[in-house]
Amino acid sequence: MSRFFNAINTHLRRDLAAYRAIVDSTMVLGKRWKDTAETVIIGGGCVGVSLAYHLAKAGQKDVVLLEKSELTAGSTWHAAGLTTYYHPGINLKKVHYHSIKLYESLEAETGQAVGFHQPGSIRIASTPVRVDELKYQMARTHWHPTPQWLITPEKIKELFPLLNMDKVLAGLYNPGDGHIDPYSLTMALAAGARMYGAQIYNPALVSGLTPTSDGKWDVQTPYGTIRANRIVNATGFWAREVGQQIGFEHPTIPVHHQYVVTATVPEVKALKAELPVIRDLEGSYYLRQERDGLLFGPYEREEKMVLQDSWVRDGVPPGFGKELFESDLDRIMHHVEMAMEMVPVLKNADIINIVSGPITYTPDLLPMVGPHQGARSYWTAIGFGYGVIHAGGIGKFLSDWIVTGEPPYDLIECDPNRYGKWTTVPYMLGYPKEERFAGRPTNRTSGVYELLKGKASMGFHAGWEQPHWFYKPGDNVGYKPSFRRTNWFGPVGRECKLVMEKVGVIDLTPFGKFMVKGKDSHKLLDRLFANTMPKDNTIHNYSLWMEEEVVEGAYDVDISNVTEDIGVLGVAGPKARDVLQKLTQEDMSDASFKFLHCKPIQLGGDMAAVYQAIMAAGEDEGIDNFGTYAMSSLRLEKGFRGWGAEMNCDTNPLEAGLDYFIKLNKHADFIGKAALQEIKAKGLKRKLSYITMDTDDVDPEGNETIWLNGKVVGNTTSGAYSYTTQQSLAFAYLPVELCSVGQKVEVEMLGRKYPAMVVQEPLVLTEPTRTRLQKKSKA
Repeated sequence: MSRFFNAINTHLRRDLAAYRAIVDSTMVLGKRWKDTAETVIIGGGCVGVSLAYHLAKAGQKDVVLLEKSELTAGSTWHAAGLTTYYHPGINLKKVHYHSIKLYESLEAETGQAVGFHQPGSIRIASTPVRVDELKYQMARTHWHPTPQWLITPEKIKELFPLLNMDKVLAGLYNPGDGHIDPYSLTMALAAGARMYGAQIYNPALVSGLTPTSDGKWDVQTPYGTIRANRIVNATGFWAREVGQQIGFEHPTIPVHHQYVVTATVPEVKALKAELPVIRDLEGSYYLRQERDGLLFGPYEREEKMVLQDSWVRDGVPPGFGKELFESDLDRIMHHVEMAMEMVPVLKNADIINIVSGPITYTPDLLPMVGPHQGARSYWTAIGFGYGVIHAGGIGKFLSDWIVTGEPPYDLIECDPNRYGKWTTVPYMLGYPKEERFAGRPTNRTSGVYELLKGKASMGFHAGWEQPHWFYKPGDNVGYKPSFRRTNWFGPVGRECKLVMEKVGVIDLTPFGKFMVKGKDSHKLLDRLFANTMPKDNTIHNYSLWMEEEVVEGAYDVDISNVTEDIGVLGVAGPKARDVLQKLTQEDMSDASFKFLHCKPIQLGGDMAAVYQAIMAAGEDEGIDNFGTYAMSSLRLEKGFRGWGAEMNCDTNPLEAGLDYFIKLNKHADFIGKAALQEIKAKGLKRKLSYITMDTDDVDPEGNETIWLNGKVVGNTTSGAYSYTTQQSLAFAYLPVELCSVGQKVEVEMLGRKYPAMVVQEPLVLTEPTRTRLQKKSKA
């Protein structure tokens, strides 16, 4: 019997040894190694760790985060940690809001202190234009939950008694703003991520990324390979290197950012409450209390800003993680002097530390967030110049998108696909319609750019140069931004009159253009189109999720983006047909060439030659150029909806008044059909309305707050001055009970509430409708 038990024990010891060997082989960095994952997040800064926390908390299994050195290495650890509800963007306000609400509760949830201070913040306006800026932002805030008020100099002095009030005119106050310790925040998020089941490995360098045929990724590390359903690049200033592993050149730019920390300041130490953070808009710096001293840092102007361009060319030096750059106080002395003038106690403060570290910007200063075209299951969360305040909200935004398959709200301004191969050089770096000029033009110029560039104020659209408005002798030319009507107001009216009465030409080359070929083309498009499939030679406009649907539906099609291959000229106005008829034997009459139809005709030559031929042919008709500002006014007059304004991910086609273009009874199960049927059955709570208003020297642009009887009831989506009817007009979302023609409301602009009224759309009929009514009237 004893021999029997000895034999069993021998086998058990062998099995236990084998089991321990297996366990040891799967243990990496003190944790069990996972060779498969639902999501692999690359990068252990506050953004990446926040995403891991939110995914795990949402219930996603097998969330893995890989960090090449240690958590917070890169830009997070040395950040000033500012937090604010404020953002000039509409939905980025939601990102900031979600971040702050998370940070307020994170310590209680995880047991990890985060060092969150919420003394509020004040944006200081010291010129009349800056006061207009504050009013402009207030008009875009009331319909959001963001707490924000315009306050007087007296209130500013009460909140920040150490200010020199000589130049202070007004302030924008956000209670609940403040600052947080970036290291503690990241560690609390990491604790939460682990608590909900995420696995964090560091140091774990990603040495290779290989896509698989089924849309997954093999993520190579020194410890083995992880097969991931998706990967997320959250690597901060290493984003370019990670992108290059799969063929992308992400346009992220490492920039030197400096801030200064002082020793104890007696006047600060004597205060009974922590000072609010201030941001001096004219001085272009922020300042906050740091213990009993002060911390302040500049937002440097372009000519002073130092780019770490060697990293763009050659990559980040191996091993760089928690290092800093050499400080350069002389470079920011202009800001230091302005800060000393505004906060005089700084003059006698001793500087104990100057921090100069890398932060990352994109060319338009907004991050790149979401799935990236051209590589299945590859997501980005990069380009954060203000990662601490974005981290919580972006983690939630991306987590919701990944888990549900749809973004929780529209954040198209952060779409990583807004950049392309045209972003070959960092064209570096508010007002409405503000333009940035450095690094322009890119290689995205149309065939008529050289002919037009000296005649117009050029705008920048997805890398393209496109005329905003055209100069004439006597015009006040140049780029002169303002919150009120400025130098382009008169010339744009001239262009609208041209198009309404004669004929104008506009460069529309930036419009996206796709070629769809293959035996399943009709089937695919019928799945994408909410309308019935168009007949030959007709024109329809759609939003497409082409690449995803082709893969998921296994369609036999070939899709190519031909935007850069095809130039587009718009010829518009009552005499447009007459001009084109001179250039072709094809019948261009209304009977033969109907509205919303297309017809191939041969004009010959390249785009520039065609443009010159059209201009020559239209000389007797008074032909001339017009730009996108005039087009915007004209499309609003005719009641045409705009993508990104009236139509976006936060609206649905029924409330946008697009019922005419949706055929719910079509046989094909188009994308969104079931959702629209459900929305229709439940009924709408709001609808798009068309409003006119009485204004003076300011016009609506979109996103202004709408009031009724002292309460916020809606918001505008886009607006302009109607030169044809001589009044301001806008589209606006209002509750259905306020959408009746004749309903009066108020629209807030620059601190005033202007009377407005819902009217029947459109103010101006389309040219074919006008022609038809004229013929009927004559008959």
